Amino acid sequence: MYSSLVRSVAEWQSVRGLIEREANNCEIARITGIPRTTIREWRRHRDESWRPACECPVCGDGILERHSYAHLLGLYLGDGCISRHRREVFRLRITLDTRYPGVIEECVKAIAAVRGGGKANRTKKRGCVEVASYWKHWPCLFPQHGPGRKHWRTIALAPWQTPIAEAHAGALLRGLIQSDGCRVSNRVRVNGKTYVYPRYHFKNFSDDIRGIFCKACKALGVRWTQSDRVTLAVSRRADVALLDRYVGAKQ
Repeated sequence: MYSSLVRSVAEWQSVRGLIEREANNCEIARITGIPRTTIREWRRHRDESWRPACECPVCGDGILERHSYAHLLGLYLGDGCISRHRREVFRLRITLDTRYPGVIEECVKAIAAVRGGGKANRTKKRGCVEVASYWKHWPCLFPQHGPGRKHWRTIALAPWQTPIAEAHAGALLRGLIQSDGCRVSNRVRVNGKTYVYPRYHFKNFSDDIRGIFCKACKALGVRWTQSDRVTLAVSRRADVALLDRYVGAKQ
């Protein structure tokens, strides 16, 4: 197996184009930043039948674990961001509350499942933990990535994301509520007796992300109401019980 197989399809196509324009290995290495040894291998195997393997499930040959992806998508839409680093590597960051170590552990596992075993780092900050992972293909998996805060721009699911969000609506809602929601208990005292009514709240300033939450609820058959301009609630006993099967209290 060639060491160059860890390179992306885009890099291979760029090098192949320079080879066809008769650039030598040194010139190509200087332009692309790819080692001459790798370019030398690609020059020997530049026929159309050969491709470098790409682990990305969107632009390459990787297989997407959809349930974990739906969960990670919810976490990303709530409290995630992607930043660019050197050599076209991107950093996915999910910021989570330190009070819920179970949620943090689930996030780490979801990243590993989506990446096929990729490592996630945890950085403690004041009142929160930042779970981060470096990969060239995070923008492929999260095309909602862009400059500025999410509620300042349009957030829409790509055509390939929509069937995943519908088929794994419970996992998506779990991620959304773990990042920007909660399960609370309302206590009402009537005639000397206290009644406890559990409910879910989801608060997000993006109209589009709240719309994604509502569509996921609809896919599960869960009814929701709007508490205020940015907050949605699931209050009916049957709907709370149904959502409990997928979400539950944060741990």
